[in-house]
Amino acid sequence: MPHEHVMRIHSPEFGAMSERVMEVTALTSRLNVLPFDDEAGKAELFERILGKPLPSRVTIYPPFYTDHGLNLDLAERVFINQNCTFLDYAGIRLGERVMIGPKATFITMSHPVDPAQRREWLSGGPIDVAENVWIGAGATILPGVTIGRDAVVAAGAVVADDVPPSTLVTGTKAAVHRQW
Repeated sequence: MPHEHVMRIHSPEFGAMSERVMEVTALTSRLNVLPFDDEAGKAELFERILGKPLPSRVTIYPPFYTDHGLNLDLAERVFINQNCTFLDYAGIRLGERVMIGPKATFITMSHPVDPAQRREWLSGGPIDVAENVWIGAGATILPGVTIGRDAVVAAGAVVADDVPPSTLVTGTKAAVHRQW
């Protein structure tokens, strides 16, 4: 996975990404209305969304959301609960035995803070989640974050920095960092 991704909004790359977003949004909307026990229907749609078959022993409970899908790398025995979102254009890797609580959000792309550049550029980086990590309900993982093996991200946490292995991270308090 690339370490940082920068994209001009008015570019051919952005146009191709936007087309894929529309295609995958249509696929996930179909996935999310299937009967829960329609395993064949879910498998076919996940293959189209991810660009490859869902790995064996991966469990995903719809509704499930992604904007790209092709850059979402799921290892064996990953569990994803309901209502999770994976904005994976810059790449998301979930290692073996990762468990994700409901309403967790993974975001790999963002906009610059500078108002003059917000409508011109996207930037971001991949998210890498090591083996046996637990992500609590409603957690948000931001671009470029690496989460170390056996770590636990508490429910509702907003993770903007790397998480060392075998640690618990918590926190959602917003604070003013700078003004312009």
